[in-house]
Amino acid sequence: MVLDMRIGIYGFGSIGRLIARKAIERGWEVVGAVDVREDLVGRDIGEILGIGEYGVKVSRNPDSLATADVVIHATSSFLDKVYDQLISIVKLGVDVVSTCETLAYPFYRYPVLSRMLNEEALRYGVTVIGTGINPGFLLDTLLIVLSTPFTVVKRIRAVRSVDAGKRRDSFKKKIGIGLDQSRVIEILGKKEITGHVGYAESVYLVADAAGVELEKVVEGQEPIVADEDVVYGETTVPKGKTLGLRGYGSGWINGREVIRIEFIAYLGARDYEEIVIEGDEYSIKWTSTGTPGDTGTAAVVLNIAGIINDLPAGLLTMSDILPFKPFIKP
Repeated sequence: MVLDMRIGIYGFGSIGRLIARKAIERGWEVVGAVDVREDLVGRDIGEILGIGEYGVKVSRNPDSLATADVVIHATSSFLDKVYDQLISIVKLGVDVVSTCETLAYPFYRYPVLSRMLNEEALRYGVTVIGTGINPGFLLDTLLIVLSTPFTVVKRIRAVRSVDAGKRRDSFKKKIGIGLDQSRVIEILGKKEITGHVGYAESVYLVADAAGVELEKVVEGQEPIVADEDVVYGETTVPKGKTLGLRGYGSGWINGREVIRIEFIAYLGARDYEEIVIEGDEYSIKWTSTGTPGDTGTAAVVLNIAGIINDLPAGLLTMSDILPFKPFIKP
């Protein structure tokens, strides 16, 4: 882990600002920040972070990140929307760690863009990796690690439950809180809101680490509807309206579900994670009291940034950098 780094931030929204703040707390130097919002461009990042003048201003120009050791990219969830942003960093010859969810395992949804991005990363000798708390750690990397003490893994199931009331407003919006169930289903279908992004990516990361080819991956999500009026702080969700979402991703081999991940997020949900690994001789269950999503994402991203100079060039995934390779019995 590098103790002294120069980082750039591409995307100075709520996550980008949190990452910048945590990096500065580590003693790392933020050498540039890029965003397109008019209310941010030209302002000192220290002023925006509330820490006093820092001497670095938000710019629209990605070239302002050229002196960074690594750029943290935090703008959007879908690779086709951020591809040009990533390429602009790669062409500076700077490594990239991105929170883009579909970049966690981009070969599934974007095989052509993945190949092109890998070729450019190799050409410029840089590393590109997508990660975060989920996908990136809780429902994929952690599953791989916990599968290590098994000679044979028969099935993996993981659940993450999040109290949406503790999350930022943009998160609440993307899971449809307060809307009619039919409206949520409609705008999910139109991709006007995303819900959680990354079910299939997490499943594929686990399968990739195990070296197995899945015959199919199924994913889906649906609204959770209030069965009575729910009051949460200053928010009231009437009976029959959407409290949040539940979703899943599952991977199948030979007609059998071998990997299943579930994500639940609604107002007042219990915060926890639960992972069950079933082996041919025994099973284990791992549980936690919940992991803060935004702070956890910042931590994962910065921890990967700290080792990225030791990684090979190209487009990598979290399963590429793990020494653990579970054996999943087909």
